[in-house]
Amino acid sequence: MSCSRSCLRGAWLLVAAALLASCSGIPLRQREAAERSRFEAYAGKPVDHFTWLTRYQGWEPISPDQLVVWTDINQAYLIKVFHPCTNLMFARRIGLTSTADSVYAHFDFVHSEGWRCMISTIQPVDYLRMRHDLREQHEAKKKDQAAPKAGE
Repeated sequence: MSCSRSCLRGAWLLVAAALLASCSGIPLRQREAAERSRFEAYAGKPVDHFTWLTRYQGWEPISPDQLVVWTDINQAYLIKVFHPCTNLMFARRIGLTSTADSVYAHFDFVHSEGWRCMISTIQPVDYLRMRHDLREQHEAKKKDQAAPKAGE
């Protein structure tokens, strides 16, 4: 019995995904928790809305009921949705409703995989500061690794 091309491609993709996951050395839940904590640390006080001109630059789920949406390359918002919507981690794509070019908490929705999830909170993320701090941490780590060890 032979397998079609799409069957073989799917098998290779599964193998590649398994290899990538095993190479990271950090368990998935731990990585997800670290990513969520990072965004929450840089999130400001909740706002009632943000301006959205029908297109966003990207999005990333960070928990079953939270995602980050970028309205441009440097402006991000942490969005939390009401329950029962708890499948954002598995969404392949999302959509946002808006009213007069703005997305409102308690009024607009995140559409995902057949779910219509009402937005509970919106928090602006200081994404520029977050990137700056991550860059500094990375550079400090490189310096520590390059520094000669005592006794060498």
